[in-house]
Amino acid sequence: MSIWLKNATVFDGKAFMEGTRHLVVEEGQIAHLGAEAPEGFEGQTLDLEGKWLCPGFWDLHTHLREPGQEWREDLTSGSLAGAAGGYTTLVAMPNTDPPVDCPSAVSYVARKGRELPGARVLPAGCVSKERKGEELAELLKMAEEGAVLFTDDGAPVRSSGLLRLALRYLDGTGLAVMEHSEDRSLFGKGQVHEGVISAVSGLAGVPSSCEVLGVQRGIELLREVGGCLHFTHLSAARSLELIRAAKAEGLSVTCDVTPHHLTFSEEDVMASGYDGYFKVNPPLRSVRDREALWGGIEDGTVDAIGTDHAPWHADEKDLPFQEASFGIASLECAAAGVLDGAVRRGVAAEKVLAALTRAPRCILGRGGDDLLAVGAEADLTVVDPDRVEKVNPRLWRSKAKHSPWSGVVLKGWPVLTLLGDRVLWRASEEQ
Repeated sequence: MSIWLKNATVFDGKAFMEGTRHLVVEEGQIAHLGAEAPEGFEGQTLDLEGKWLCPGFWDLHTHLREPGQEWREDLTSGSLAGAAGGYTTLVAMPNTDPPVDCPSAVSYVARKGRELPGARVLPAGCVSKERKGEELAELLKMAEEGAVLFTDDGAPVRSSGLLRLALRYLDGTGLAVMEHSEDRSLFGKGQVHEGVISAVSGLAGVPSSCEVLGVQRGIELLREVGGCLHFTHLSAARSLELIRAAKAEGLSVTCDVTPHHLTFSEEDVMASGYDGYFKVNPPLRSVRDREALWGGIEDGTVDAIGTDHAPWHADEKDLPFQEASFGIASLECAAAGVLDGAVRRGVAAEKVLAALTRAPRCILGRGGDDLLAVGAEADLTVVDPDRVEKVNPRLWRSKAKHSPWSGVVLKGWPVLTLLGDRVLWRASEEQ
């Protein structure tokens, strides 16, 4: 396939290039990028005037539910959903049934992940066998089969000793442990943020300290034994203060936040009438916490934006709040949600785009200074910053047809994803 993407405003992973550029893809690689049009081109041409051409969006945190929970999502449906949301690459969380905790399970996800019709899928492996937090899984053997990071996500690594061992074991490999930061004794039977919403509703609250203590634990262990530690879906202002200080100290620590924590707060849960589609762990916190996350995007404390796409069957979410499952489906509107939120707050689009493109690659050890170099794999996402759409989950490719964004009008949408020699997805001209 040969394709010429002409007159684009190019974001290179760090900043927008001056003027417009022409990019040519041939045989799955970038063959030309410059201000001058290619000579003698024969192939498909797309005019991207007014649109942003970016390195493909990567999601570090996607629940695709395969193996074992395919009625909620599977690798194929998740792959198609990711491509339609602007993502070219998804990292599949290992808290499946059975969990991805051994080389053969990693091999299954890696092999199938290369053959999907939409976004490619990279496997994450468990830190502990069966996610029990008792015995270290075969981390390096899983890495040989394609695991790109290790996590017991869905819960923290239950044993501090085991987390310490994993960090020490992986020190020097460049492979990160992704930690779901949570003190289980403080989580208890929590349903919502411990704050105004818990006081008003009487629902059991989850204090910010539940997350903060987990961050403190991880940083202290990292300081002692080294390694690379990535904190996922942080939600509390105090957590970012700790990350900021750890980075200043020179520790190898990174973090991501989710589109839903950047968009919603406890006030939205109350305004919804305690709709189960807003129920998530960590819970949607205060407005102050939410705006602190945006501050982290602006000053670089927050490295990446990870969706934590967590699809459930409608029967598991369309329930009284206390009975609904934790998790929000968002792959097909996540990028649009944060781009819209950035515009509303006056946050530079470059900050959000970097968190969707270069940062996830760097965390996985696959970054670089020139993501759009001639000869590199064509891994591209095109965004129309002026496109306005209303979120309609009923039309999603995901098996989850529900979202707290349902009916919300967003401005700034991905309109094309391209990987190698394939156009994974292209938006309709109709809006």
